[in-house]
Amino acid sequence: MLRRSRLIGALVAVFVFLLGAPAPASALAPDDRCAVRAPGASAAAERAVAAACKQVAAGVWYTWGGGHGPKPGPTYGQVDPTDPASEHDPERLGFDCSGLVRHAYAEATGSDILNSPASGQYYTHHAAERFTAAQGLAPLVPGDLLVWGKSWDLHHIAIYLGEGKMVEARQSGTKLMVSDVRLSGDYYGAVRVDTGPVTGHVFRTWGSGVWTKAEPSTRAARVYAFPGPTTIRVQCQKHAEEVTSDGYTNDAWSYLPDYKAWMTNIYIQGPAWLNGVPTCTF
Repeated sequence: MLRRSRLIGALVAVFVFLLGAPAPASALAPDDRCAVRAPGASAAAERAVAAACKQVAAGVWYTWGGGHGPKPGPTYGQVDPTDPASEHDPERLGFDCSGLVRHAYAEATGSDILNSPASGQYYTHHAAERFTAAQGLAPLVPGDLLVWGKSWDLHHIAIYLGEGKMVEARQSGTKLMVSDVRLSGDYYGAVRVDTGPVTGHVFRTWGSGVWTKAEPSTRAARVYAFPGPTTIRVQCQKHAEEVTSDGYTNDAWSYLPDYKAWMTNIYIQGPAWLNGVPTCTF
C-alpha cells in the first residue's frame, strides 16, 4: 500500500507541475489568422476578406501607390518623398492600403466598385451603413472598412476580420498583415459596403477641390472636398444661401447622405434644380 501511495503521489505531483508549467511559446503567440472571424458578414464581404487574406498568405509587400493601375491587382509602387522606408517600393509588386481594399472588393464582386483612395472608398455611394468612432467595434462585421484621419483627409483604410482584428497594407518596409484594430489616435469610423445595385438619385460632380458643408451655407463648417469629378447620391435639395462661383449663380443646395453634408448645385452636373430630386423637409 505504501508503494502504491507513493506512486499515486508522484503522478499527482507530475499533473500539478504540468498544470503550472508555462505554455509553449507558440501557444502564447497572438492569433493572427487571416480569415472571417465572426458571423454576420454578407457572402460578398466574406469573399473580399478571402481575397485580401490570399495576398497575406502569398507574402505580398506594401508598396506606396500599389494597386492603383488600370485594373485592380498588385502593381509596383513609388517612392514616397516623406518616407525613407519606401526606397524599395518601386522594386516591389504589391498594394497600398486602398489598393488592397480595391482589389479585395473587385475580386468579391467582379466589378471595380472601389477604385479610389481611402477617402473615396469611405464615402463611396456603394455604402450600406456607416459607423462612428464612438460606436467602437460592436456593430461591425467582417468585410467592413475601417478608416483613420479626418473627414476631409482619411489617410488609411483596412478590412475588418472580426474579434478585434483587421487585415491591412500598413506601411513601406512591411508585408500585408493581420493587426489588432487601432481604436486610439485618429480612428474615424467604418463603412459597410453594399455590393448590390446603387439606389437613389445618382449624379456626377464637376470641378476639383469642391467642399461639402455641414449646412447649406458657404460659412458652414467644411466636411469633405472632392478631389475631382465624383459620383454621388443626392437625397433631396432645397433653396438656401445664394452662391456665385465659376461664372454661375444658384441658391439650390443638395443633401448628400453618404457624406452627411450639403453641396451647392453649381457643382452637380445637370440643371440648376435637379430633375426628379425631392425638396428637403429639414
